[in-house]
Amino acid sequence: MKKINGLNILISSALLIMVSCTMAADSAKITINVNEAGAKISPSLYGIFFEEINRAGDGGIYAEMLENRSFEDDKSKITVWQSTGTGKISLDREKPINPRNQTSLRIDTDENGGGIVNSGFTGVGLAIEKSKKYNLSLYVRANEGFNSPVFAKLETRSGKVLGQAKIGKITTEWKKHKLTLKAKASDLTARLVLQVHSKGSVWFDMVSLFPNETWKSHGMRTDLAKMIENMNPSFVRFPGGCFVEGNRIENAVRWKQTIGDPDQRKGNWCIWGYQTTGGFGLHEFLQWAEDLDAEAMYVINCGMAHEDQVPMAQMDEYVQDALDLIEYAKGPATSKWGAKRAKAGHPKPFNLKYLEIGNENGGPLYNERYSLFHDAIKTRYPEMELISCVPKTDRELEIVDEHYYSDPKFFIRRSHMYDDYDRSGAKIYVGEYAVTRGCGTGNLIAALAEAAFMTGIEANSDHVIMSSYAPLFVNPSMKRWNPNAIVFDQGRCYGTPSYHVQAMFAQHLGDVICPVEIDAPLMEEASLKGGISLGTWSTQAEFKDIKVTTAGKTLFESDFSKGTGDFRFHGGDWKAVDGLLRQSGTDEGNFAAIGDASWGGNYTISLKARKIGGNEGFLIGFQLAKDIDRHWLNLGGWGNTHHDLEGVGGNNRVVGKIETKHWYDIRIELNDGQIDCYLDGEKIISQNGQPVMSLFAVASKTDTRKELILKVVNPSEMPITTDIKINGVDKIKPKANGWILTSASMTDENSFERPENVAPKEINITNASTGFVHTFPARSLTILRLRVKG
Repeated sequence: MKKINGLNILISSALLIMVSCTMAADSAKITINVNEAGAKISPSLYGIFFEEINRAGDGGIYAEMLENRSFEDDKSKITVWQSTGTGKISLDREKPINPRNQTSLRIDTDENGGGIVNSGFTGVGLAIEKSKKYNLSLYVRANEGFNSPVFAKLETRSGKVLGQAKIGKITTEWKKHKLTLKAKASDLTARLVLQVHSKGSVWFDMVSLFPNETWKSHGMRTDLAKMIENMNPSFVRFPGGCFVEGNRIENAVRWKQTIGDPDQRKGNWCIWGYQTTGGFGLHEFLQWAEDLDAEAMYVINCGMAHEDQVPMAQMDEYVQDALDLIEYAKGPATSKWGAKRAKAGHPKPFNLKYLEIGNENGGPLYNERYSLFHDAIKTRYPEMELISCVPKTDRELEIVDEHYYSDPKFFIRRSHMYDDYDRSGAKIYVGEYAVTRGCGTGNLIAALAEAAFMTGIEANSDHVIMSSYAPLFVNPSMKRWNPNAIVFDQGRCYGTPSYHVQAMFAQHLGDVICPVEIDAPLMEEASLKGGISLGTWSTQAEFKDIKVTTAGKTLFESDFSKGTGDFRFHGGDWKAVDGLLRQSGTDEGNFAAIGDASWGGNYTISLKARKIGGNEGFLIGFQLAKDIDRHWLNLGGWGNTHHDLEGVGGNNRVVGKIETKHWYDIRIELNDGQIDCYLDGEKIISQNGQPVMSLFAVASKTDTRKELILKVVNPSEMPITTDIKINGVDKIKPKANGWILTSASMTDENSFERPENVAPKEINITNASTGFVHTFPARSLTILRLRVKG
């Protein structure tokens, strides 16, 4: 029996086949020791991470219904908007409504008049509901002598009017108008039409349409906001993610451009491929966190983007931005930035508790910038809790943000990764994690693997104080990442199985961990076969002397004297030069692959690699069913701070970096699941191929000691009958409430047509006691709330 941080694991010798294979029915035992002192559970353990990606904000939870409302999305051409009738439309910049909103839409009409039409985000239509009101606001001006009203109509695609209103006299000066349109019928694919009936020129700008009813009257789409509320988040991380950084500094998020009058907000070109309005900005975020009764965590740009950075001599402005942001949130209404918050309708301070310095930044450039932010903020606001992107800087760290994206096996194997973490260092925030391979568009096995991982997070919540799944939202017509927790279109939404896991864990959380002993069968993994790859990430490198051998036989040996041979390339700039293979591209993710399943899975890779430029090190893939599968040895990853085995499970990350111009000897030995990795002759990572257990569990009690909450994950293909023994209480009431998430297949998903195909169902048990038997179904997450008597 192994005891780690209050969690005991006793694994039997029986074998279970993991995930997709069958197995013989078996039994298990779970012992909960309520009387032993356990870790206090962090009250901020389960939160949410909101990033502008997949149209999550503009076109998503931010309830604006019209895309390109300010005509700034593409300054070279008209997008989304179309003309109706004979009118001719064009972009115009001669007389802007303000310096930040310089482009308007001009329509020139003849005697027959004309108009413009907007069918919502991605052109799929506006979701209009019968009897609901919609608030239209817009700026309008016209040429001298123009005498037609502007008619605003909600229409079906066939032209049937659903609701209308009009603006009377139009002057030659910009004027903002507000109208209310009441719908006579429902339509999921409606459109907004603005029409005039005489000859002349009319200009429009900031044409905005909102439902009259938004969540808590704060501008958020009600159905999506309620789904977030159901997740019971303890904190909200905002606004990114890569969105914070931008591809270049000019596109980085600057919070001061996201406050005040929405008509004057700049917006950003989003790194995920679209223009944003800035309408859901800092103030809206703080209000949202307050409405959720959640802590606010803002991620501020640290002067680093994906492709460039702010020189250190110019960093004062960015550090001052951070100080001013805290003043806006927490300062008195009499302060400079607190007064702006009060003017926006919130005289009392917001509760901004956390500030994250940058997103996924690292290396020496990050280290020196983090020190600037740390010193300035701690001097003025010592109570602020700062979050770092890396585990080591020149300053003492409070919280470190860790991100994980991989396959189900990775998360199942890492369910106990935090058991042995050094408690003397910074606390951990698992800021982004999700199964991103073998997940369909969000299937059951992905959710169960995440649930297994979450049992380990919760069991170690004395040290892992926060976590958040990512990404949160996706509109399928603007998908830039797969999978996501909540799927939506213009009028519908549903949660993936992963969404339900997140909500279930957060809704059922005790106050103190109760140590658990698990005696369970094992799951055996299918063996992997395939070729190898050489790769880089924002790094340029050279490779030579590549050799793959097995049982004394050479499967491959490189010879670049006559070219690149049979290598297959994915991204980057690969060339055979001077007897070696050189990759000189600067992008993220450049790969050269060779070999196939005929190589088997037991072999040794040896090679030499040299970094010639860039931010990180090398990616050496092995046993690849696909050329660019994330199943590799990552040397010098995470801003050149660590080495790790990715995509293979286990807790393998070690501190390490790759120097420029040094030729490294790299060797990876693969033998029946055993992986040994060597760098310059020294073994740096070793992982055995032992199977993992079939049950994952965590238990907690409430402060009142009246309830015991047990969460059990069974990611195997067979039900497991389990003896549950509870030590340290006199009696458990026989009736207990429970919830179960399961389905007929590991690959089952939800959809607009079947939104609750995989959703939690309530169960009741009547045999609970200090010793009882319960069968945990195949492919399931089960939560039981046991009531303590006496």
